[in-house]
Amino acid sequence: QIQLVESGGGSVQAGGSLRLSCTAPLFTLNTCAIYWYRQAAGKQREWVAAITFDGSTNYADSVKGRFTISKDRTDAKDTVYLQMHSLKPEDTAMYSCKTPGTRRCVESWGQGTQVTVSS
Repeated sequence: QIQLVESGGGSVQAGGSLRLSCTAPLFTLNTCAIYWYRQAAGKQREWVAAITFDGSTNYADSVKGRFTISKDRTDAKDTVYLQMHSLKPEDTAMYSCKTPGTRRCVESWGQGTQVTVSS
């Protein structure tokens, strides 16, 4: 299990911005992609964005052009950010980050961070 910790959620008005963070142990991003998912109340979990170990990114159509995923490394940890602009009420959800289960990476989930967008 890889310890993933999300932060940065909150309540904003429509049109606002938030930046979510997903911290992981140092060097996690050498072998693991990081995915952001979200789940709104009463709805199925939805994939939002991904960044691979080589920096390639991909986005769900619903957030393309508004969300940007990026990564950073300090001496102590790896961090993946999800910068969210032009937020809409339909972006309201619990956002979680995940590492995929691959030969070089253990599947793990963070605890999530809540984003609420009011109209």
